[in-house]
Amino acid sequence: MTYYVSPRFLNRLAVHITKNYLDLPQVKLPLILGVHGRKGEGKTFQCELVYERMGVEVVHISGGELESPDAGDPARLIRLRYREAAELVRVRGKMAVLMINDLDAGAGRFDALTQYTVNTQLVNNTLMNIADNPTNVQLPGSYDETPLQRVPIVVTGNDFATLYAPLVRDGRMEKFYWEPDRADRIGVVAGIFAPDNLGESAAAQLVDHFPDQAIDFFGAIRSRIYDEQVQDFIHRVGIDQVARQVVNTKTPPQFRRPNFALDHLFAVGQDLVREQNRVRDMQLGRQYNQALQYQGHPNQSPPTPMAPPASPQAQPNPNTNGSSAQPSSSSQFYRPYQPGVAEGKADAATLTDQRSPSALPGAVVDQVQGLLSQGYRVGMEYVDARRFRTNSWKSCAPVQTTDSRAAIAALEQCLGEHPQDYVRLIGIDPKNKRRVSEEIIQRP
Repeated sequence: MTYYVSPRFLNRLAVHITKNYLDLPQVKLPLILGVHGRKGEGKTFQCELVYERMGVEVVHISGGELESPDAGDPARLIRLRYREAAELVRVRGKMAVLMINDLDAGAGRFDALTQYTVNTQLVNNTLMNIADNPTNVQLPGSYDETPLQRVPIVVTGNDFATLYAPLVRDGRMEKFYWEPDRADRIGVVAGIFAPDNLGESAAAQLVDHFPDQAIDFFGAIRSRIYDEQVQDFIHRVGIDQVARQVVNTKTPPQFRRPNFALDHLFAVGQDLVREQNRVRDMQLGRQYNQALQYQGHPNQSPPTPMAPPASPQAQPNPNTNGSSAQPSSSSQFYRPYQPGVAEGKADAATLTDQRSPSALPGAVVDQVQGLLSQGYRVGMEYVDARRFRTNSWKSCAPVQTTDSRAAIAALEQCLGEHPQDYVRLIGIDPKNKRRVSEEIIQRP
């Protein structure tokens, strides 16, 4: 099978590998090429296709190997693998690269809770040292003055902003942001479905039907199509006979060609999208972790867990006298925050008396007043539909006041400035400098 290789990707990777084997006069060449971008866009797979086309030998390191219970082991591993790649060039007479997958997952810092260990420091320092002295890479306890063959390093990741800044600076690392355009997506999807004779025009329709999905989404569609064949096989032979039919058998089962009609592919894709939305909207882990944060603080009550988004097709509950669960607003609002007023704070009646006429639904107003009553601050963040998928929120103007009327007015202003964006309300603990709640109150 011939897979599609993006011309842009091929050109960038081939140039980086080739120029590191050339002796360009008085030119400072970055040893490391960092390929970064959204998850599931085929960064690693495109690299492998380029290596295969160029006949390049590859020595791999996974981001999971960059931590160890023994200090210094990951740094020693990087040096050892680099020397192995240089030896491949000498022995086999072929170009070689050292490839580190998911570098940011192994050596990046994503938030204040990410543990920063000695090994993380040593990994960053080792990569910087190799980038500065690529022909003199020694192992601990072994010093060989013979210069090594310069070997280019290719690293992949999603967010290189989490890495140590001196490592990713120009001169050490050349950055390549991989975001396939429509032509690239059509080419890749046509290659995925090439054994099924889908055709490039049908692949284009499939890509256009799911324009916001990553490349691996279409591979998941093809895999899900074959699930139907496997299910029929299990029902045919009986679930208690499956092991005999598939393990150590001389006649493996044969499957007929599945239904690859476009309407069937669309239906399977929509099912995958629904599962993605459930994962994104439920956020059960966030609720459980919030509960743990309040253990040992008897004077604080945890926020009410967020309810999952109401389905657009949800019908009014007949037990509510015909009233709909959705508030009368163009936005979708969710279950209100129900505060537990801490001892010594203003009571709920006082806050209710302070309520002013507001365009916000009463549930959101109650949530704001509940947060303020517990001594917290409120704020709002917004994001457009494209950046919502990458969780790249931006903050509205900060709300420093504890007055409910001023806070509600500031929130109304933020909603008015971003009517076509996702907007979420956040509760902030000013003493501990952390968030106590996050809830989406507007969806475009």
